Amino acid sequence: MSRAPIARGTAAILLASALAGCGINSIPTAEETAKARWADVQNNYQRRADLIPNLVATVKAAGAQEKDILVQVTQARSAANSVQVSAADLSDPAKMEQYQRVQGAVGVSLQRLQEAYPELKSQGNYTTLMSQLEGTENRITIARRDYNGAVQAYNTKIRTFPDAVGAKIFYGAKPMVPFAATTPGAETAPTVNFGNAS
Repeated sequence: MSRAPIARGTAAILLASALAGCGINSIPTAEETAKARWADVQNNYQRRADLIPNLVATVKAAGAQEKDILVQVTQARSAANSVQVSAADLSDPAKMEQYQRVQGAVGVSLQRLQEAYPELKSQGNYTTLMSQLEGTENRITIARRDYNGAVQAYNTKIRTFPDAVGAKIFYGAKPMVPFAATTPGAETAPTVNFGNAS
């Protein structure tokens, strides 16, 4: 039996092992993992940009409706307190009619408040908004951390032996940049403003 086929087989196995050890598959895998983690960061930024303004608008609308009802009750109560009837006024039909009218307005306002009470949701909406804000920012933080971890793994792989050999020869790999909080733009969390003067 000839040694040449055995030598070629051994050489092929050694070459395959060397290529596998040089990051022929692990470099692109690490790079794609880092790119996927960056896509997760961008996805969470988009989720925040889509979700938060809609939640704020919902909370503001519900709060405005409830404010209107509460303002009407307060005004009716104030008007009722401004009309005083003394013992001497009990025989004055105009004074008694005015008193009954403002007291009736308070009753109507309180009835509207009572009817709307099951629908008064602004407190729950504020609680939901706060929970969503916190959850969204947590998702972004986790996505950034995962991206930075994937970048670190990729950068370590392309700079350490034996993967560094394949990274340079086959891919011309360059280190990726981790997320840094100095970039202006979409990375800045939106300010939640309900139109109140600060």
